[in-house]
Amino acid sequence: MAEREQLAEWLAATARGDEQAFKRLYAATSPQLYALLLRILRSPERAQDALQDAYVRIWQKADTYAPERGAPLTWLLSIARYRALDMLRRRRPEVAMPEEPDRVATLLEDEQSLSPAQENENQQSLAAINACLGQLSDEQRESVLLAYYEGLTHQELAERMDAPLGTVKSWIRRGLLRLRDCLAGGAV
Repeated sequence: MAEREQLAEWLAATARGDEQAFKRLYAATSPQLYALLLRILRSPERAQDALQDAYVRIWQKADTYAPERGAPLTWLLSIARYRALDMLRRRRPEVAMPEEPDRVATLLEDEQSLSPAQENENQQSLAAINACLGQLSDEQRESVLLAYYEGLTHQELAERMDAPLGTVKSWIRRGLLRLRDCLAGGAV
């Protein structure tokens, strides 16, 4: 992944209409933005649509980026996040409220909320994952989390962690195998 200064330069050039800088910015940052959008929208097709919308917005608003207010990647991720949230809002159709009072209460319930049993299961799953993550070495845990949460490639992880590419690949592979074995065995 490109350094903060490089991203800021590409954003400034994009603001001036430099298409090559925009292409470089896209190539350097789209994996992270896509990973975020995929986590929010949970659909590859919708995440791709949101990614396209986000980069259109970035092209249009690159001149509003202010380096003193934050990192370029943070600014880009916030644009992507708002695009995803807009898509989620648009997806919910407006419905007329029924006349019967008992049906109003049913409609007002959050359709996304989990039952107490589902919530308990989620909490247990999170506890198991955290316990299994705790059994990994620091390098394995960091590389797996960076790959998952920031969408970094093996090469980007190697650069970020200042480690050889083969070593990073081994950390991820062994870390994922240990996680799988831990979670499958219930060893928490």
